[in-house]
Amino acid sequence: MSVTTESSVKEKVTKLMAPVLNHFSKNRDAYASGTVSIEKGSTRLIGNKTAWTKLSSAPDDSGPGKIRIDGGTEVYGVQSIVSDTEMTLSKSFTRASVADAGYVYFTNENANASAGGEPDAWVDTLRTIGYALLIAVVIRAFFFQPFNIPSGSMIPTLLVGDYLFVSKFAYGYSRHSLPWSPNLFEGRVMSGPPERGDVIVFKLPSDGRTDYIKRLIGLPGDRIQMKNGVLHINGVAVDRKRVESRYCQDGTNSGQYRYNCYLETLPNGRSYYTRDVRTSEWDDTVEYVVPERHYFMMGDNRDNSTDSRVPTFRNGVGFVPFENLVGRADMLFFSTDGSARLWEVWRWIPAARFGRIFQFIE
Repeated sequence: MSVTTESSVKEKVTKLMAPVLNHFSKNRDAYASGTVSIEKGSTRLIGNKTAWTKLSSAPDDSGPGKIRIDGGTEVYGVQSIVSDTEMTLSKSFTRASVADAGYVYFTNENANASAGGEPDAWVDTLRTIGYALLIAVVIRAFFFQPFNIPSGSMIPTLLVGDYLFVSKFAYGYSRHSLPWSPNLFEGRVMSGPPERGDVIVFKLPSDGRTDYIKRLIGLPGDRIQMKNGVLHINGVAVDRKRVESRYCQDGTNSGQYRYNCYLETLPNGRSYYTRDVRTSEWDDTVEYVVPERHYFMMGDNRDNSTDSRVPTFRNGVGFVPFENLVGRADMLFFSTDGSARLWEVWRWIPAARFGRIFQFIE
């Protein structure tokens, strides 16, 4: 009958761990491979005492080992628990127990280390930031993109200081759906046609970079004309009714101004408010015929909007190609009247237009 002495156990442990330690001394950034078996029972690895019982086969000579352990085994020297059945060992000895059978992976506590501190934490932080940025880019490119309104061309529907979400998937995707409009492909994919009356963000046709937001008035093949300030589509004047000027305020609480305000209804039944301030040269226009795969856009603030009535050679919008559509404006998520500067925290709440938050865009 053979007797297992403490010295013989240490010899077995030394022989077992030698490939692991030799490997990490040469490869500081390597992780475990190969397998070491431990029989079922009260197998125990105890820190500095290094006492193992019921040892069986030795690790593969090709590199460090991963130790198979069974349920109920107590393990000392655990760095982190990878899952319910996996944990990582290091030179620092802390205690943990494994409830189910699994593996313990050896790693060097100084792996990937540098004099600067804890690189793994920095790597995890950078990886998290990278994932967050990737998710943000995907959401922005394929689902929803936020925009803010810097000008009053869409008053009263949209006010200066409104912040809104644009649905990127409403009309499919073009190169303008992506940040910086890279010239990766032509046309649109997964496309669906816009509807008359939609409020749309698009790239200015003359430069392909500047974002504009207007209402779609004319579809391909339509004849559009303004006569004495009244919109005509295919020779027929659209229905419009005069309403109280309170429906056409600009959101600045400037009650001394009064405007001609109308409720305009398009042939497909879409209704919205428009504002007329004065007589302008665009109250009477020639008849525009909208080309194929192009659209005619107009602002709801009819006398203060540079839109498709103004040709591109006069620094206007002209007809907008289908490819230039970025998305449909669907909902406001915030609005401010601009009376509070960024650093004036105490004025943020009075400046917010709470009644417009989460309002859908008609």
